[in-house]
Amino acid sequence: MRSFVQLDRLIGQVPASVVTALSAVDVGRGSEALYRDQLPGPLHELANRARVQSITASSAIEGVVVPGAGRASQIISRQARTLRTRSEQELAGYRDAQDYLFGNDWQPLNVGLLLHLHRLLFAHTAGPGGQFKSADNLVVDRSPDGEVTVRFRPVPATATEFYLTELVDRYEATTAEGRHHPVLLVGLFALDLLVIHPFEDGNGRVARALTGALLTDAGYTAPRYVSLEQAIADSADAYYQALLDSTHGWHDDRADPWPWLGYFTGILAEAYRQFTERAAASRADGSKQDRVRDYVLHHAPRSFRVADVRTALPGISDQTIRLVLDRLRSDGRIVPEGAGRAAAWRRTTIR
Repeated sequence: MRSFVQLDRLIGQVPASVVTALSAVDVGRGSEALYRDQLPGPLHELANRARVQSITASSAIEGVVVPGAGRASQIISRQARTLRTRSEQELAGYRDAQDYLFGNDWQPLNVGLLLHLHRLLFAHTAGPGGQFKSADNLVVDRSPDGEVTVRFRPVPATATEFYLTELVDRYEATTAEGRHHPVLLVGLFALDLLVIHPFEDGNGRVARALTGALLTDAGYTAPRYVSLEQAIADSADAYYQALLDSTHGWHDDRADPWPWLGYFTGILAEAYRQFTERAAASRADGSKQDRVRDYVLHHAPRSFRVADVRTALPGISDQTIRLVLDRLRSDGRIVPEGAGRAAAWRRTTIR
């Protein structure tokens, strides 16, 4: 709510980096309809892979990890007959919340929807879901030596429903006015929802799931095909720092939302870049992708680098190679090892 109070004043102070990111997002959005018409099959596959990445990554950010790509895939595809651990139960809950948002007409946006998403998130556990926090909470950091640092103080428990109602009302009214870029409005909604912190647990997951739905509702559907949750997990330090930088002074309308909006628009612009790259690669000769897949699974060393594939398969572009590697990772057939120039891949299945 507080961010929307400042919107008219702040909109004249948009950093150049945010303007650039929004321009890239809008250009990418313009190509979406073309790709949807021309590549329905490949985009359906991209959407399925993004769904798996979003569910596993958003859960992992909160420490909810199910060991073994095969087991996680069973749960996400609803093939698991039992949920053995709390992590498996919460993974299934995030799956249900995501599928509800992208498989149903979830409108209208209201407080009841937030409660329903939270209820879905914890429906497979013995814990309470669909309830606001009953006591005031803090968002803290814990150092390895046990020292606790308060990141920010959410609104009091007694004021939670009031603040959420105000947030939804202001978001809906500002969106209807059409005077501000919808991506900025979605970003501000996510920021304020996280600062309000309405639940004892699950706040980040509810906010991330709803962010994708709000972007899609505004016509920005790249998160259906490229996981924003995975991008956040891959840049977790920057994610938390941006949130921290934009919460100082929130309670008395002095907060600066641009650190958060800069991060948010940046990862969305990168999602559109990846979407365009992957959609374009899908137009390429399918036999090239088959050759990469065959080499990786049957001929490459157990641990290999992109350069090894490039050398073995001359004439195949790096973007085609990386597209296949991304798909094999989503399928649990390979896993990344290391980062940067030393990054490699390891096959999880024996030839």
